[in-house]
Amino acid sequence: MTTMMTSADVARGRVLLQRVQDGCNAVLLGQQELVDLCVIALCARGHLLLEGLPGLGKTELVKALGRLLGLSFRRVQFTPDLLPGDITGGPILQERGGEKRFVFQPGPLFANLVLADEINRASPKTQSALLEAMQERSVTVLGETHALPAPFFVLATQNPIELEGTYPLPEAQLDRFLFKVEVPGVSADVLTRILTDRRRGQAPAHDVALTAHELDELFALVDRVYLPHAVANYAARLVAATHPGAASALPEVRSAVRYGASPRAAIAIGESARAAALLAGRPNVDFADVQRTAVPALAHRLVLQHAALVAGTTAAGLVRTLLQAVPAVAPALPEAVR
Repeated sequence: MTTMMTSADVARGRVLLQRVQDGCNAVLLGQQELVDLCVIALCARGHLLLEGLPGLGKTELVKALGRLLGLSFRRVQFTPDLLPGDITGGPILQERGGEKRFVFQPGPLFANLVLADEINRASPKTQSALLEAMQERSVTVLGETHALPAPFFVLATQNPIELEGTYPLPEAQLDRFLFKVEVPGVSADVLTRILTDRRRGQAPAHDVALTAHELDELFALVDRVYLPHAVANYAARLVAATHPGAASALPEVRSAVRYGASPRAAIAIGESARAAALLAGRPNVDFADVQRTAVPALAHRLVLQHAALVAGTTAAGLVRTLLQAVPAVAPALPEAVR
């Protein structure tokens, strides 16, 4: 049974998180909410998908996270000619002791943090090679399974699907990302700071923020954050409300959604809400933590009707509608149906 967190535990968690936040904010100026969501996703030990136009700092942020956390880091530039074996690795014929045999040569997936840069520029066949790695933390090649390092994160960047040379990610792959976060542009004030403080846009050098032991300590602290039953029920009702066939589904959901969110969405909200609570300095999850993590955890898991997409409906907009419509505290059942 998990022991209750003390005020000292919460303070220690905040100190560790602050180090990572400060390092990321020094690299990516004016993107506090984006940085917070990235830190929450990593503390929840989930994969992260960043979407935005080229040049907004997505790749630089992921590289900075790898350096700050002191993890082994590999970058894969996804292109249309990239093959599955280029990222998983494969057997190579070697001669040992006078005889030749095939020996598995690990690919770039065998790192703690893998940057899948512009992931939606590779073919669906190559994207599908990530499915086992992202879920089971292992790679199977020619019938032999190889465990990936722990911890293992895929931090992917993608360009909007409207841009040339992009492929839509399969729903099964999207479902394996804990968060999908939209990367916005920055204000004129932030651009001024970049122009005056950073020649050629070069980010400042920084040291490792957490040792391997401290990172494990942070993961353990997140695991000890308490998730009350009422808050868990709120997250479950939000996920259930995304299904158009649900008895209590909103008219907007019935008309716009083809498929609702999977059980992975509820798990994603629960785990990320724990990290969000620790980031806020609390030993237990609050309804506000669920509300903060709902859009990045749910929106990319909804499959919308084609007509809704043409009409301009967005999955993120639907989730925000649900956050307004679904009460945090479950309404009491009438006496007749209890």
